Amino acid sequence: AFKAAVLIQQWYRRYVARLEMRRRCTWRIFQSIEYACEQDQIKLHNFFSYLMDHCTPSSSKERDFLSRMFISGESFKEAELEKYCDFESMEVPDSYTGPRLSFPLLPDHATALLEAFKQKQKLHARYVLNLLHETRKHLKQLPNITHVSTCYSEEVTVCGDLHGQLDDLFLIFYKNGLPSPSKSYVFNGDFVDRGKQSLEILIVLFTFLLIYPKEVHLNRGNHEDHMVNLRYGFAKEVMQKYKVHGKKILKMVQNVFCWLPLATLIDQKVLVIHGGISDTTDLDMLEKIQRHKFISVLRGKKRKESNRNVEIQEINGESTVEAGPARDEAAPSLSLQPQSAQAPSMANRLEFSRWVRQTVQEQIERCRRMVDISESEEEELTYSSMVSLKDVDEPCWTRQEEWKQILDILWSDPMPQEGCKVNTVRGGGCYFGPDVTGKILEKYNLQFLIRSHECKQEGYEFCHNRKVLTIFSASNYYEIGSNRGAYVKLGPDLVPHFVQYQANKTAHTLTMTQRQGFPVALISRVEESAFRALREQLFAHTSALINAFKAYDKDNTGRIPLSNWATAVESVLHLGLPWRMLRPQLVRSTADGMLEYKSWLNDLAMEQRSQEHIQSSLLEVIYRNRSNLETIFRIIDTDHSGLISFEEFHQTWKLFSSHMNIELTEDGINDLVRSIDFNKDGNIDFNEFLEAFRLVKQSQ
Repeated sequence: AFKAAVLIQQWYRRYVARLEMRRRCTWRIFQSIEYACEQDQIKLHNFFSYLMDHCTPSSSKERDFLSRMFISGESFKEAELEKYCDFESMEVPDSYTGPRLSFPLLPDHATALLEAFKQKQKLHARYVLNLLHETRKHLKQLPNITHVSTCYSEEVTVCGDLHGQLDDLFLIFYKNGLPSPSKSYVFNGDFVDRGKQSLEILIVLFTFLLIYPKEVHLNRGNHEDHMVNLRYGFAKEVMQKYKVHGKKILKMVQNVFCWLPLATLIDQKVLVIHGGISDTTDLDMLEKIQRHKFISVLRGKKRKESNRNVEIQEINGESTVEAGPARDEAAPSLSLQPQSAQAPSMANRLEFSRWVRQTVQEQIERCRRMVDISESEEEELTYSSMVSLKDVDEPCWTRQEEWKQILDILWSDPMPQEGCKVNTVRGGGCYFGPDVTGKILEKYNLQFLIRSHECKQEGYEFCHNRKVLTIFSASNYYEIGSNRGAYVKLGPDLVPHFVQYQANKTAHTLTMTQRQGFPVALISRVEESAFRALREQLFAHTSALINAFKAYDKDNTGRIPLSNWATAVESVLHLGLPWRMLRPQLVRSTADGMLEYKSWLNDLAMEQRSQEHIQSSLLEVIYRNRSNLETIFRIIDTDHSGLISFEEFHQTWKLFSSHMNIELTEDGINDLVRSIDFNKDGNIDFNEFLEAFRLVKQSQ
């Protein structure tokens, strides 16, 4: 009996270990594909940024188009934004049965909203815009780093990424209670994208923020960025739900996002940030950055920074011959050359900063007298992109330094190794080690950091000797059963208490018999979904894989050793996966240890063609580039109408042609756009946009 018990125990442990290994491999697949997609987004944005930085608009019309393409939120001043998003002129019809809001908001309004969203009702556009308007007014009064104390409430609850999953937010409120004077919340960014109810989450959070401004705190995440929203679904969601007023709502949301605080400090001891830190993170700088200037954190403002450097060179009396092209790109600006005093050395930054401020103020005053501008218009003349005139004794940081501070806290991830290095996996931010964490904690007298940004299987995870806590609140993020969500509660002792959950309707309806085998069935279901996504990635890179396999097939037999298969696949996909371990799920084993790679790739093509009735070579291109094509489409569609107008296409093509040195006449561009407009309605929709690539591929 004893030997039998030991044998059963060994079998059970081996079985559990295999299940855990399958779970970890599945997780690696999901995470690697997700991060590779983020890399593509940043590469695509860097490409457009390069075009922007190296394109000199030939007219004010082109300059306005380029401005709308990437910095659309900045093009509206306060009065213009209110006029554009004029909610007061909108009438709510008597037939509207959804919730109604009146300001100032009361707890009953929040309760009504929650009930309405549970019933799948939609808030009228007038109330959405009014809510965004009031939220923006409130956020503008907040500092970059919000300070929270456990003295005023029993505990503070910190929630991580929600990503448009409203059921998770409902479950958090059900388990933990609604925000109230005795129940404080910190929501740590990434409220939107990926999920289908991002806008509802924003409405709920903003409502509670206005009702309980001292108890509800919101941090900005890397997805609170309009360039990221173009790719990951939030912009599309808004336009689908509000076809008439969707553009106004998106415009207001963009402006609200850039006013979100960057961090929260609990009892001066726990720093809550979305992504992480770097070896250059400076909380003093973060507190003084004009955060609203960074509509999209992905774009580093290279054009403005180059112009600023030219101005500083002029102030120091240096030659600007080499900076001529950058100077030509710049918009007309004030001449800031001093008339008498010699500029101090840049080595003494504090002295130089004071001198610059004094000089700028003198020049503004001189220009005001020349054109007879009144004192009331002083704010419009402040040269804020060059230096801040508010704090005379503070050093002036470059725009690039400020941008990097924000990029690092929104995009970075911890790593077990010492040091700090560029985050090449995501394509943005950095990896920071335990030594970097220790220095930051010691410098600012902190106990530990709370961050989000990474999906964790259990909903939370400690690292760096329990000095960094990752909290993730979107359960079933990759697939039903892929991960739990969690939130953490901190009392006056600042000891974290975790609550895990899974907003899984499927699990709730299982019988007792089904529940006994649920973990195995769930892992199989999640595993199947992961390998399906991985096979799509393999199929999307068919041409590159064939070339990689041929490097091992010197005699052109169409066969390669299975031992070389993993090396070839990783050289193409760069996902960092354990391919040898995954091989049995992807490749049939053969007696001679060889793989007929062409027939294997044909099998992948057949699997995808069963879902899409398109020729495999074209389908490969679409699978590989669909996300990029959709993002490009939304970038060109600057007014978020869901259609590319002839003018938008015309301006974009001129941008591409100048980069690629292709000469095309105005008539040629007009002929091209008319050929893509298949239904001749004067616009290009997304299907026509994709069809154009299909026709080009077929002709090739």
